[in-house]
This record gives sequence, structure tokens and C-alpha cells, in this order.
Amino acid sequence: MSTEFLISIGIPILLIVIGRFVGSSIERHHYRSIVEREARFSGQPALSTKQSDAPDAVRSASLAIGSVVISVDHFKRFLSGFRMIVGGEVRSYSSLIERARREAVLRMKESQPNAHAYLNTRLETSTISSTSGNEGTGTIEVLAYGTAVHYDRAP
Repeated sequence: MSTEFLISIGIPILLIVIGRFVGSSIERHHYRSIVEREARFSGQPALSTKQSDAPDAVRSASLAIGSVVISVDHFKRFLSGFRMIVGGEVRSYSSLIERARREAVLRMKESQPNAHAYLNTRLETSTISSTSGNEGTGTIEVLAYGTAVHYDRAP
């Protein structure tokens, strides 16, 4: 085997292995951060309904918005390539989308942290890709928005 052949095969494999370990570490750290922050906002629901059943009058309402863009790591891109050959759900992207949605909702709540509730909450998802062919970085953007409501008294 020639050195050039080993280098041409070794570098992509090395990138995939590094992507697996670094990506997993970053994902675990992000999930821990999400769980901690969700606990802080557990008493402030994000509802898809336009009205609340709260007995008190609304003191004020304002727009709450949060967005996040998360990139796909090389390992997930590698795994998805195999899934695209045989078809079916691309499970390696499921955690990516879940993290993005949860993070966007948290950023929405953090934009108006003193609200009692977030009504008419909506999520918009889009794919951002700077690709030519199959090369480039694939990312997902999630935008969460809703009405941050402050009641005269907390429900």
C-alpha cells in the first residue's frame, strides 16, 4: 500500500471518528444545558392556544422570539449517507432537530423571562445549506415565537 493511498483514506476516516466523539460530547453538554434551563422555566408554559384559562386579567403582552441554528457533525452526515441509500428514517438527525426545537423555545422564553405564560407559540423550521453537490455544511434553523403574557397576578 502506498503512503498516498493511506493518507487519502485515513484523513476522511479520521474526520469521521473525530466528528463522532466531539459531536457526541457537544450534544451531551447541550442536552444538560437544555434540561437545566427548562427546569428554570417549568412554571411558565408555552402554549399553542391563543387564549389562556387564567382567571386574572392580562396586564401586558409582548412578542417573545428565539431562534437557533445547529450544524450537522461529520459523523451524522456520514450515517445519513448510508440511510439515504436504503431509505427510511434518518435517526441520526432526529436528536439534532429535537435539540434545535427545545433550544429555540428556551431562547424565546429567555427573551421575555418574566412572562407568566407564552401563548400562541409557533415553531418554524428551515434547512440552511451552503452546499455544492454533497459537500458543505448542512444546518437547521428553528424559530420559536409567541405572545409573552403578564397577568395582574401570577396564575
